[in-house]
Amino acid sequence: MDLVNPPKRHTLAPAKQRILDTANQLFYDEGIRAVGIDRLIAQSRVTKATFYKHYGSKDRLIAEYVAYRHLQVAEQIDAIAQSTDDPSVLLRGIAEVHARMVTAPGFRGCPFLNAATEFTEATHPVRRAVTAHREWLHGLLETLLRRMGHPLAGDAADDLVLAQDGAMAGGYTSDPIAANAALMRAYDRIVTGSVAQPA
Repeated sequence: MDLVNPPKRHTLAPAKQRILDTANQLFYDEGIRAVGIDRLIAQSRVTKATFYKHYGSKDRLIAEYVAYRHLQVAEQIDAIAQSTDDPSVLLRGIAEVHARMVTAPGFRGCPFLNAATEFTEATHPVRRAVTAHREWLHGLLETLLRRMGHPLAGDAADDLVLAQDGAMAGGYTSDPIAANAALMRAYDRIVTGSVAQPA
């Protein structure tokens, strides 16, 4: 099923990839604003000149970090989509992708929501990147629900996105197993209600 359309993954120069991998870990574990350029450079084992050659600024690296997180999610979902034409199977697969995040070691909440909370201006590039990811996910869910015959596919997609947000928050602040189970129940209820009933 060709619905996901993940961004094309490009092979980066080793130093550029190390910087991105370091940012991916530190920004998620400690917060974007809490991690300075000097620490990124030291932990990536690159020179300052190499850092600026590849990224130019911390702001550009932050944007690349959010895009990298989107790529990771999109690739996981696309792998499921390539193995099925059944929208209900893909919907459940999307739920399972997010559920695995919630119960993964070192989980610290949704990386997209975490990034958004650090930038208050809605027009900031990070906020725009987070919004683009959420709109992509919502659009994918809505398309799948519509293919299943849901009469209110847009509303149901809203419900699923909100369920994922809640699971991410609950999984970090309380019991990840319970949050995971609640997320899967929410998906199952909505998917069960998606099948158009005969008149």
